[in-house]
Parts: sequence; structure tokens; C-alpha cells
Amino acid sequence: MLKSTFLKAVAVTALSVSTWASAQAVDLQFYFPVAVGGKAADTIQELTAEYVAQNPDVNIDAVYAGSYQDTVAKAITAARGGNPPQLSVILSVDMFTLIDEDLIMPFDDYLTSDEEKAWLDGFYPSFMANSQTGGKTYGIPFQRSTPVLYWNKEAFKEAGLDPEVAPATWEEMVEFGKKLTKKDDSGNVTQWGVRIPSSGFPYWLFQGLAIANGAELANAKGNKTNFDAPNVIEAAQYLVDLSTKHEVMAPGIIEWGATPKAFFEGESAMIWTSTGNLTNVRDNAPFDFGVAMLPAKETRGAPTGGGNFYLFKGVSDEQAEAAVDFVQWITAPEQSAKWTIATGYVAPRAETWETEEMKAYTADFAPALVARDQLEFAKAELSTYQNQRVTGIFNDALAAAITGQKDVATALQEAQAQADEILAEYR
Repeated sequence: MLKSTFLKAVAVTALSVSTWASAQAVDLQFYFPVAVGGKAADTIQELTAEYVAQNPDVNIDAVYAGSYQDTVAKAITAARGGNPPQLSVILSVDMFTLIDEDLIMPFDDYLTSDEEKAWLDGFYPSFMANSQTGGKTYGIPFQRSTPVLYWNKEAFKEAGLDPEVAPATWEEMVEFGKKLTKKDDSGNVTQWGVRIPSSGFPYWLFQGLAIANGAELANAKGNKTNFDAPNVIEAAQYLVDLSTKHEVMAPGIIEWGATPKAFFEGESAMIWTSTGNLTNVRDNAPFDFGVAMLPAKETRGAPTGGGNFYLFKGVSDEQAEAAVDFVQWITAPEQSAKWTIATGYVAPRAETWETEEMKAYTADFAPALVARDQLEFAKAELSTYQNQRVTGIFNDALAAAITGQKDVATALQEAQAQADEILAEYR
């Protein structure tokens, strides 16, 4: 009887301690987006739950906030209303907008030890180009990507092309595209050679052409664009010519979201899309496919893309410290490998690629290495102050050129003039 009473007392005491610890736990709200197909949402929830299990003094409410656009809008609205999330994954290109709104703070204040500074230096430099400004680090790369070219090996073989070789240059993409474009007896196209989406993120995929032609759409300070530079105009003309002159791509605006399905169903033999779609394509393509770097003109080239972790102002030091610890944990090799394998996003630190899990994964699925290797040639994604307005102007200009409403040079010159009006005050 005494033993039973003692055990009950111990149990009550343990429960009281547990309840007290839970009451003292640091609460974090974490917004995350999922803008492509795959297992991203499930994996985020699993990783978050694993961290909380290992750190009972922290509670994390992981909130799926919709698309990237939905997520930044919700985060800004919540912050303006005095209830900011402590942490959010938002597009890397929104860094200047979040700084301009005075909503985020640099991670540097919470990364003071030599070990923490070394951790910060471990991210690929091309990803940090959209993460740092003014000597401060405002974003930590996480859900990062580059566009790559996917090709249908069966379609290549049927067209008399080597199924193991992708086009390496602009000229080869046209040459291959002509052989891959198929028509029925009535002259209707049943398979297009190539598909480069021009909705959703048109400026991003276009940067794969511009960078390959030696052009960058904006400067590193985010206060000047180069929309009307000759090599940008030349790249845009090539994009238009794929449809109007070479007839290897469908005319008009091409939908971003429908692109993987068009690939799976044989509507397009080659597509440009995010490496974030890699797992989606692997799981759903009913044929052998390949993945390659984007074709070169003057050089290889691609923009980086995807989301960073941001640390919001208006939180306690305890919350900020817990948020930074979570970011360090989830970007560590083991967790980063799990995330990359589940989604196809590019592990943003070299050490992740050295884990046994990643070595086994890439030995079995070599296409996963393409985006990592392309980082050598990658440049920053278009990012400026008032970024949504500026990129919207450029997207509209591309659409006007693609649909024939304006010639390429006129459309881009007008876009540059509008961007100059917006960004002049930031110079």
C-alpha cells in the first residue's frame, strides 16, 4: 500500500514537472509554402515534429500558408497586425521587400560564436547572393532550387536522337526541338519539342536564357534593373522565336502548373521547370527521362530560386534563439538530406552531399546531382526593392512580346523605364 502511494506520488510529481516544463516552453509559429508537387508538406511536418520531440522546451506550430505569394502576404499582414510568425520560409527574392517593410532582422546577431559563423559560411555562395545585403545575412537558404531541363528519352529515341544526350546549346535545343515536334495528318501538333512556361514564374525561367547570354536582370543592391540590355533583348527574342520562327514550342502563354502533366502525357518532349519538381517527375513520368543543365549560349547559366528562412521582428529573444536553433537543426546534414531526397530541392550546403544517405541516393538517381553542379554557373534570381511590382512589370513585358502585342525591344525598353521610376528612390 505504501509502495503504491509512493509510486502515485512520484507519478503526480513527474506529471507536475512535465506540465510546468510544457507551460514554460517557447512557442514558435512557422509559416511554410509548398509551390510545387511532391512530398514537401508532409516532410516539413515530420521534421518539425522530430525537432519538438528532441527539444521538449520548444513548441512549433508549423502552418502551411499556401503558395509563396500567399505565404509572404500572410506573414506581412500578421506582422503589421502585431502578431508576426517568428519564422517563415519566403521566397529569397522577397528579401529587399521585407527589409523595406522593416519586418525582418538579420541572423548575424544570433550567430556569434566561431562555430556558428563557420556554419553560416558553409552555404553555397550562389544561394547566399539572394540572402545577404549590406554585410548582413537576412535569409538562410532552405527550400532552394534552380531550373533544369528534363527530357523524354523514349521520345528522343523515336526521333532518331541519342536518348542519353540533352541539347547543350541554344542551337542544339532548336535542332533537337525540330526533330521532336510531331504533327498528325491534319497538320496539328501532337508533340512539341520544348516547353518553357511563361506563366507563374516567367521571369525566373527566362533568366535561364538571359544568364546563359551573359546578362543579369538586376544589380546586387536591388535598386537597378537591366531589362533593356542588348543581351537581355537577344535572349527574349530567342524565347519568342522558339514559337514564331522555329515552331518547336507552343505559341502564346504556357502554363507553369500544367508543365509536368504535359511532360508525363507526351505533349512536350523537353521541359524547363524547377529541380523542386524532380521527385514529382521521378514518381509520375511513365517513361525514362533525363535531367540536364540549361543549354548554353555564351556560357552555362541559371538563376537560383526558392525560399529562405526569415526571422521576424517583434519576437522575444528566447523565441528568436529557439528559431535560429531550429533553422540550424533542419539545415544540418541528416535533416537536409531527408528534405532533398523527399522533394528534389537542392541541399544548400556541401556537407549534406557527403552523407551516406545522399551518396546512396545520388548513386541510384544521378539526375539529383545536376542542379547542384549547375550552381557553379548560377546567378542570383531577379530581386529588387518593391520586388513584386518590378517583376510584375517584367513579366507583363515578356507576355506582351510572347503574344505579339509588342516587339521584344519595345516591350523591354518600356519595362526598364517603368522599373527606373520605381527604383530611383532607392539609389
